[in-house]
Amino acid sequence: MGSSKVHDPATADGWHGVIPSEQFPAEKGRYHLYIGLFCPYAHRANFVRHLKGLTEFIDISVVKPYPKGDANGWPGWRFPGSDDEYPGATVDKLFGEDYLHKVYFRDDPAYKGRYSVPLLWDKKAGVAVNNESAELLRWLPTAFNELLSPELASIDLYPVHLRAKIDALTPWIQSDVNTRVYKAGFAPSQEVYDENVVVVFGALNKLEKIIAKHGGPFVLGKDFTEVDIRLYATLVRFDTVYVQHFKCNLGTIRHDYPVLHNWLKGVYWDVEAARASTDFKHIKENYTKSHGDINPKAITPLGPFPDIEEGVERDWSKLRIGGVLHPAVLEYEASLPDV
Repeated sequence: MGSSKVHDPATADGWHGVIPSEQFPAEKGRYHLYIGLFCPYAHRANFVRHLKGLTEFIDISVVKPYPKGDANGWPGWRFPGSDDEYPGATVDKLFGEDYLHKVYFRDDPAYKGRYSVPLLWDKKAGVAVNNESAELLRWLPTAFNELLSPELASIDLYPVHLRAKIDALTPWIQSDVNTRVYKAGFAPSQEVYDENVVVVFGALNKLEKIIAKHGGPFVLGKDFTEVDIRLYATLVRFDTVYVQHFKCNLGTIRHDYPVLHNWLKGVYWDVEAARASTDFKHIKENYTKSHGDINPKAITPLGPFPDIEEGVERDWSKLRIGGVLHPAVLEYEASLPDV
């Protein structure tokens, strides 16, 4: 065993390995991915795994969506005792461990960081490769191209002609959408909540206009990119969880954002990898049954129904550009850069 070179055991930092590299060559069946179907960050890696035809290259183990552990994340995510204990969750297929933290300790027994998903593991070397979802989202789509069919290898989520736009969008989608819903949901005071929920909807207002400007069907037009995966992993959870559980209820995607709603429906129904990587039972029960301070009775709402509506409008010019018109939201929206 022993800690890999891409991780400093003296810190709480994670692993930052890359495939292909001298340490981690591109080999079919060499790597194993630990995920939770509830987690938007793990969702990114699993989405790519399906989109790029890597399900035969990288097998997976899936933790249960709850319980999560204490306020410090201990003992953390748990594997079911058998594959039929919780639908969609699996035993630890590599080591038979009961908790994910024990897999982390197999590489670094002194690790002090979070026992998070995703975690990509090298079965041959017996070390962790990477547990940073943004890094995986960037290099995993091309990691096995030399072993894939030309059709799959040609799927490029970071195309040269769109990199400037992707790089401009990514920082504030990450800060204002992907992570800000959590800052609103876990706010310790009214003031902190008010500040963060405004940012979420200001960013959604801006994205509504950006997608409309590019004419769909994806965020930057005809090309499906890593931005779409980054945004999808949050917005597929928005009406389902964040509106009620995280109090992000200034508006809903399906009612207040016709363009974003059409984009979300299009990704879900038109991109097979989206449906294959999305599990609403895991998503809903993770939040409602593992955040006792927010939802002490652990009751999971039945709605909204359906999880994702059907009927994608193919003529994007027919869509009304929506948004939330709260004054503070509009003020924040105006501060975001155009793309």
